[in-house]
Amino acid sequence: MSTTSTTPRPRVALTLGDPAGVGPELAAKLLARPENLEKADILVLADRSELEAAAAVAGVDLPPLSDEPRPGHAVLLDDGSAPAVPAPPRQVSKEAGERTMHQLLRALELARRGEVGAIVFTPLNKTSLHLAGMTKEDELRWFADELGHTGTTSEINIIDGLWTARVTSHISVAEVAARVTAGATTDAIRLLHQLLSDSGTAAPRIGVCALNPHNGENGLFGREEIDHIAPGVAAAQAEGIDVAGPFPSDTIWLARDRYDGIVTMYHDQGQIAIKLLGFDGGVTVQGGLPVVIATPAHGTAFDIVGRGVASATSSQNALDVAIAVAGRRAAREAAPTS
Repeated sequence: MSTTSTTPRPRVALTLGDPAGVGPELAAKLLARPENLEKADILVLADRSELEAAAAVAGVDLPPLSDEPRPGHAVLLDDGSAPAVPAPPRQVSKEAGERTMHQLLRALELARRGEVGAIVFTPLNKTSLHLAGMTKEDELRWFADELGHTGTTSEINIIDGLWTARVTSHISVAEVAARVTAGATTDAIRLLHQLLSDSGTAAPRIGVCALNPHNGENGLFGREEIDHIAPGVAAAQAEGIDVAGPFPSDTIWLARDRYDGIVTMYHDQGQIAIKLLGFDGGVTVQGGLPVVIATPAHGTAFDIVGRGVASATSSQNALDVAIAVAGRRAAREAAPTS
């Protein structure tokens, strides 16, 4: 999933995720790879004591740290806020959630000021965040609220080069059909097309899932495909997007090599398929926000914390995606207008 380009050097804020999980050691592994510091300016939101402890667990040497971007260096934005007593490891807690939110809020402030074009966070724990006061149903809605963003958003999941977006996400199954509209379908297609383009896919090909069994069987099993999904696809086609569907959601994955991205109607319709295709290496992008935000698709892995064995594959992929998208957006904004 690694992407190379000649676009402007992006600047990325990196947070350590949930301090009770494997996030800190994964962040240390990313920083220990010199090639990452060649591709982007990385601003680390952590106290030096936290970062050094994470590197010791990971068994890696940290790069030189500085106050300003310099070749081969990471920028450490240490605000001296690390608690005297760290959050308890390998468990959910209010303390872990508070520490996670503190650094994410700092990263969002950098984004608001235009000082970074992307944010990468290593795994967090939703329960800990809610114990700490997060009231939104997920971090995507929280990010949007903190950034004052009211446009279309969708969690984007990536595995082995296949990107997926959702028309609906973290809601009950009972609510899904009412939320599947032509407009929402077009919005999801448009958002996925733009992110694929920003990531370097020259002419994205997108397939769209049906909601009902057998693609609705011409209305016998429901009319969402006829009344909403197909019109949404047609509207996107009219904008010049290479998109087709809807197709039965149990067979579209067998033809996944035809597409760069697939739009699903609800959370598990795509997540079950994606996780069966490959769990290690997956990336989640908080799609639609004004800043690129990416994270590994796996969780905090409490069972292996402190052993230094956590794989950094997904975290590296998340960093690569963030750098690629942020770099191309920066290039587009810097291009002269006629």
